[in-house]
Amino acid sequence: MSEDRSSNGSQRTWLERIGQALSGEPKDREDLVEVLRDAQRRGLLDVDQLAMIEGALHVSEMQVRDIMIPRSQMVVLRRDAEPAELLAPVIESGHSRFPVIGESRDDVIGILIAKDLLRYFAENGGGRFNMRELMRPALFVPESKRLDVMLKEFRSSRNHLAVVVDEYGGVAGMVTIEDVLEQIVGEIDDEHDFDDDTYILSQREGSSIVKALTPIEDFNAHFETGFSDEEFDTIGGVVAHHFGHVPRRGESVVIGRQRFEVIRADSRRIHLLMVSELPADAEGVYSKPQ
Repeated sequence: MSEDRSSNGSQRTWLERIGQALSGEPKDREDLVEVLRDAQRRGLLDVDQLAMIEGALHVSEMQVRDIMIPRSQMVVLRRDAEPAELLAPVIESGHSRFPVIGESRDDVIGILIAKDLLRYFAENGGGRFNMRELMRPALFVPESKRLDVMLKEFRSSRNHLAVVVDEYGGVAGMVTIEDVLEQIVGEIDDEHDFDDDTYILSQREGSSIVKALTPIEDFNAHFETGFSDEEFDTIGGVVAHHFGHVPRRGESVVIGRQRFEVIRADSRRIHLLMVSELPADAEGVYSKPQ
C-alpha cells in the first residue's frame, strides 16, 4: 500500500502541486506570486515553470503599447511597388508578414504574407501583378488593448499581426502574436538570434548586435571601450542605468561615441542591443520610438 501511495505521489503533475501550494488562499495577486515563488523555492516548481506562470499573470496587466514595434521600426511594403522591388525588404528582414501602405505609413491597406508573394513568383514569373489580389485584410487594434485580450483576438481571428492605432486613428506601430507569447514563455528565436556562446555579432553595415548579458570585459575588448565593471557586470546594466528605466524596443541612447538601440526587450529587462559608432559630437543623444 505504501508503495502505491509513493508511486501515485510521484505521478502528481506540477499543476496539482501548485493547487496544494495555493491552499492558503492568497488575498491578492502579490500574495499569489509570493506563494508561487515559495513553491519554487521548495522544489514544487522549477524556474522555467515559475517564469511562465508569472508571465501569464503579467500579461493581463500589460497593454499593446507596452510591447508594440514602433511605427518607425515597421518594415512596410508600398502598394504601387513593382514585384521585384518587394523582394529586397522581404529577404533582408526575414519577416513573414508585412503591412502594405498607400500614400503614407498611416494608410495601411492590408497585410502581405511572404509566402503569397513567393507563390506569385513561382506560378506567374513575370506575369501580371496585382497587390490587392495578394494582400489580406489588416487587423487594427488600439494601443490600450490588454495583451491577454489581444492574444484571444489573435487566436479567434487567426491573424498573426495587428496594426496598432493611436487615439487619433494614426498608426502607432504593430504587434505580432510572437510578441505577446514572448511575454509568457520568454524569447522565441527570430532573425536576430545567434549561437548561445556568442555575445556579439558584427553586421555588414558597421553596426553590431550585442546581447545585453555581454560581460563588460568582453564588450570593452571587442569595441576598445573603457566601461567600468565596478557597478555593473553586463553592458545591459550600463545601458539600462543610462536610460533610467527599462526601455522599450526602438528606444536609443548614446553613451560616449556609441549609439545603443534596443532591438529586443520585455517589461523587465533588455535582451538585445544594436551598437553603432558615432562621431564625438553625438554624445548625450537620446531618443524614443517614433
